[in-house]
Amino acid sequence: MVAEPIEPWNDPGARPLIEFRNVTKRFGNFTAIDSQSFDIYSGEFFALLGPSGCGKTTMMRMLAGFETPTEGTISLDGQDLAPIPPNKRAVNMMFQSYALFPHLSVWENIAFGLKRDRMPKDQIAARVDEMLKLTRLEQFVHRKPHQISGGQRQRVALARSLAKAPKLLLLDEPMGALDAKLRQATQLELMDIQKRTGTTFVIVTHDQQEAMTVASRVAVMDHGKIIQADSPARIYEMPNSVYVADFIGEVNIIEGKAEPEAGGYAISFAEGQPKLHVQSDIQLDNGQACFLSIRPEKIAISAEKPAESPNLLQGRVHEIAYTGNLSTYHVELAGGRRIKAQTTNTRRLSRRNVSVNDSIWLSWTATAPVLLKD
Repeated sequence: MVAEPIEPWNDPGARPLIEFRNVTKRFGNFTAIDSQSFDIYSGEFFALLGPSGCGKTTMMRMLAGFETPTEGTISLDGQDLAPIPPNKRAVNMMFQSYALFPHLSVWENIAFGLKRDRMPKDQIAARVDEMLKLTRLEQFVHRKPHQISGGQRQRVALARSLAKAPKLLLLDEPMGALDAKLRQATQLELMDIQKRTGTTFVIVTHDQQEAMTVASRVAVMDHGKIIQADSPARIYEMPNSVYVADFIGEVNIIEGKAEPEAGGYAISFAEGQPKLHVQSDIQLDNGQACFLSIRPEKIAISAEKPAESPNLLQGRVHEIAYTGNLSTYHVELAGGRRIKAQTTNTRRLSRRNVSVNDSIWLSWTATAPVLLKD
């Protein structure tokens, strides 16, 4: 039997590590954070995700103590953070630039904070050795930052941040300086280290793939507000708004009018096109405007008309985007509307039976889309 995932945010009896209560942050007349209340639990890998200017960095800076809330409170392990200066908080921060000391060795960079705290020398040595093993840097102890790779420098910064055993580690776009392949490998390393230490991580990123890969829970932000905070799977499969559906991954958003039917709704969306059918529990009035969110990979493509399908559209292949493991088909319906459908490339290109300008059929089940009010 597969164990259910541990989700303390769904447990009414769970006690949060971090509590934001009605937190607002203003800079003059600009509201960066707009009356936000949410919790982060011990051992979480929590991602603040959103476009530039959405407020995610301000959230992190308030946790670190570099900014103070204009209104509301932030507490860590039951203690109000407001009167505690940044250097006295059980919080550490890892910057995008890593901020390593170029004249110090790997060992000395990791030991720096421990020396400032006047930890006994034998304890410093034991802790640095532990961090070197954790981040697999034992063979680089005597090298300076310029003598190691970008990924290794990132691990040094991580080891230094974890050396003081903070209750909370803040990561500000930590993989922004790495190339795509190294970033993917580092994401997995970061997840492994977080699980082994049990430290609560909060990461700020604008990279949705990164957030969805590393985080136990993702908070999607816009204009100073968290629009939805949930597991990556639920954020992707069950977005609560058009904004979240459109921000995360590839999606088709079809605007239409709802007509209640057994188990869901029939959606009228374009003149001359058949109604679309969706199973949904949301409450809509007859004729109410709505949006259908359907992921491209949930749409089947066929040259022949399927025998049966609750959702069936005919169109012409306008373009095929080949990205190696996937192909995205941009299909134009009568009237000019375009729908994206996606398939995995399990067959060689020469053996495929759909090409640009071909007339094809698109189909999907009634449970594949998500019906949204706004």
